[in-house]
Amino acid sequence: MKSVVITGSTRGIGHGLAENFLERDCRVVISGRSPDAVAAAVADLGGRHGADRVAGRACEITDNEQVQELWDAAVSEFGRVDIWVNNAGISSARKPLAEADPGDIASVVNVNLTGLLLANRVALAGMLAQGSGQIWNMEGFGSGGQVQPGMCAYGATKRAVNYINKALQKEVKETPVQVCTLSPGIVVTDLLVGDYDLESPEWEKSKRIFNILGDKVETVTPFLVDGILKTDKSGDKVVWLTGGKAFMRFMTAGFNKRDLFGDLESA
Repeated sequence: MKSVVITGSTRGIGHGLAENFLERDCRVVISGRSPDAVAAAVADLGGRHGADRVAGRACEITDNEQVQELWDAAVSEFGRVDIWVNNAGISSARKPLAEADPGDIASVVNVNLTGLLLANRVALAGMLAQGSGQIWNMEGFGSGGQVQPGMCAYGATKRAVNYINKALQKEVKETPVQVCTLSPGIVVTDLLVGDYDLESPEWEKSKRIFNILGDKVETVTPFLVDGILKTDKSGDKVVWLTGGKAFMRFMTAGFNKRDLFGDLESA
């Protein structure tokens, strides 16, 4: 029964990961910025999977003290942290950098980069002290070198995930701690669609691609969790949307119509 901490797990991919870890008899610590959202997620998951296997703590990922308190709370509740998943992240409105709000740029960098570094720092120190553990850092658009107008700040922070993982994998070499990578592909979440105008031509164009390559949380997260639980080597990567899978999606798109956004647009 592994103990798992997931940042940004009150909704979206993080919540889906929590659900699937619990279904595989793990213990999970939920985390997010909002105390109310954390409490609601803990009550929901605990009611369905056992209150003794779910805990939660609100955490501002850019505050080192709060991240340390998240680690300490997880250890106090479950004795140790076997797996730490850095899922917390934000995006901003898709605009050319010259038109972007300076506050939005700072927030994206602070959460997606500074927060990621601080969370890795705390988890690494704790796992080295306890003598084992896995850290999983989440890729996103830009991690593989993808470039899209209006996504300069977000893509830059996700490109940095590759460097961070490679650097940390060198740092943990010859130690019992593992640093690995999660690549979920295109998943339909608030983060994906929240910065689009759903009435715009840009959205219609993007939606066509998303309907070919995208998937829902409940489709992707079981695969990711199974991959995590099978891994026992630093540097491993669990990838949902492989190149081969993407190629087949495009090849069959003409007769395999998908609509991942019907519920969203009718709401």
